Amino acid sequence: MFSFVFRCLARLPLPLLHRLGTLAGWLVVLLSATYRQQVRENLRQAGYDDRKLLWRAAAEAGKSVLELPYVWLRPQADVLARTTTRHWDLVEAARASGRGIVFLTPHLGCFEVTAQYFAVNPNDAAPITVLYRPPRKDFLHPLIAASRMRTHLKLAPADLSGVRRLVRALKRGEAVGLLPDQVPSRGEGVWAEHFGRAAYTMTLPAKLHELTGATLLLAWGERLAQGAGWIVHIVPFEEALPIGAAGQAAAINRAMEALVRLCPEQYFWGYKRYKIPRGVNPPGT
Repeated sequence: MFSFVFRCLARLPLPLLHRLGTLAGWLVVLLSATYRQQVRENLRQAGYDDRKLLWRAAAEAGKSVLELPYVWLRPQADVLARTTTRHWDLVEAARASGRGIVFLTPHLGCFEVTAQYFAVNPNDAAPITVLYRPPRKDFLHPLIAASRMRTHLKLAPADLSGVRRLVRALKRGEAVGLLPDQVPSRGEGVWAEHFGRAAYTMTLPAKLHELTGATLLLAWGERLAQGAGWIVHIVPFEEALPIGAAGQAAAINRAMEALVRLCPEQYFWGYKRYKIPRGVNPPGT
């Protein structure tokens, strides 16, 4: 049933999906006190105490969910036709060096479209392997896996086998994609500040960079108004990574914060970024 609804939604025009997403986002804020409080707390932690921003963020979160059928199931040409890019020369320069690329993309805008654009760009298409965490519901796994695996786009599970795939891809000079603001499992992260509060942060991006010499680039997909599509922004990682996992994680978090500041209403503030994973000691203990 879920798969049928998902495929039906994919046939709708993107502007309509975004309007429906706006309504859905507002409805969740109205009906869920828990979600509303989570968004408010995360916004305040980042220094935002604007009620209007809460509603704009809720609308964008709803759009991010309702646009997924379009991004995953429509022909790649449809998605590509609605996607433009900024500073793609950074990608070209990184590829010309012969090294791999580690794309770091926070939960900002349409983060699903960034990897797709790299994989299907008609002037510069190339393979990319994206780390992903399988859904908790087993019935969702076939749909999500089949939807995300497009031409030149491969998936790697968030486990040891997936990390090995990423390393092999980078050593071939290919690209990989990560969500560095996703809370890792025990043993895969360290505590580092995120908007002034300790957050368990993955150490994998820095390890991949050190192991393979891959170029670190930031990427995020800005969602345009009126369902016009997306702009994939490529941003250089300008801060030199220090020695040590904690310092490296903090540097990557600072880079993610800077991206979020560019378009705070499109960040997924409802995500439980500060949760303590099972088996991990709280910070300071």
